[in-house]
Amino acid sequence: MENKIGFKEFTNKVLTGMSVGIVVALIPGALLGELAKAFEWTKVAQLTGMATSLLPVIMGLTIAMQFKLNPIQSGTLAITTAIGSGVMRFTETGLTLVGIGDVVNAGIVAGLAVFAIQLIGNRLKAYTILVVPALVTTVIGGLGLFVLLPVVSQLTGLVGTLVSQFTDLTPIVAGILISVTFAVMIVSPLSTAGVALTIGLSGVGSGAANLGICAAGFGLAISGYKQNGFGTSIAHFLGSPKMQMANFIKKPSMMIPIIANAAVCGAFAGILNIVGTPASAGFGISGLIGPLNHLNIVGYTMSNLLITALAFIAIPVAMGFVFDFVFKRTVKLVSDEDYAIKFD
Repeated sequence: MENKIGFKEFTNKVLTGMSVGIVVALIPGALLGELAKAFEWTKVAQLTGMATSLLPVIMGLTIAMQFKLNPIQSGTLAITTAIGSGVMRFTETGLTLVGIGDVVNAGIVAGLAVFAIQLIGNRLKAYTILVVPALVTTVIGGLGLFVLLPVVSQLTGLVGTLVSQFTDLTPIVAGILISVTFAVMIVSPLSTAGVALTIGLSGVGSGAANLGICAAGFGLAISGYKQNGFGTSIAHFLGSPKMQMANFIKKPSMMIPIIANAAVCGAFAGILNIVGTPASAGFGISGLIGPLNHLNIVGYTMSNLLITALAFIAIPVAMGFVFDFVFKRTVKLVSDEDYAIKFD
């Protein structure tokens, strides 16, 4: 296990582990969730739902792998991260999983837990298996759940308040601002779905949020294709653009082409009247949740199908290529290397 590393490298390892964990946990639901619902594959829908809810656990394990923790330490980190995320709630019927928890808090708690685990190291020798799981789980996990989680959740509420104010503007202006906000948020540790549900984002606001996420997913896939290859690239829009979170934190300017793309997509949300519900606003094209919910509202006519394909696929893809060329070859503010993802 690596003990002596700088704060920057430590943070990057946590962020990289978070990004990988998010992809692993969300891909099953993104690929099969809506399809399972449409064909009434109840068991498949339940399994993908379980995978999604286990995100904090998987995140803890993938962060542990970044730090090369041993099995005892890795298991402890996975449990502590899950507790700190708030994904587990006690009800009258027992313990239950609720959503995916707070990803931001999960990352903070995981970082604190890794620090504590490294601080303890092998000093306890044979007592490690007794002390480390009990101490880190209760102290760090408890701190994350009861102290940090309420504070971090307020941050999500503040972002939600800002977004809700955008909805008072004209459809095109509101669409641009909401789309850009969600495009940035989907690459950050913040939960787009959580913000949308908190403020009840619906109508064109929900549609713009989804198109912003589409701009991020397709844009990042295009910008990172040369470095990441086909499989990883399509995971950006079929799964989650959050896999670029570590790169975003290291170099925020890599989002400039994505923000430009999102602004165009957001304007078209207002022009084409792309709508959605609070429950669909945080997903974009992942699992076809965004487009299917839009069509459920406006109807499955041929014109609506064409408009939906144009808004959710054609425009963000076209603008992805345009702005990738502009900001890499013309203005030269970003490079291919800015989007490289390493899973080891």
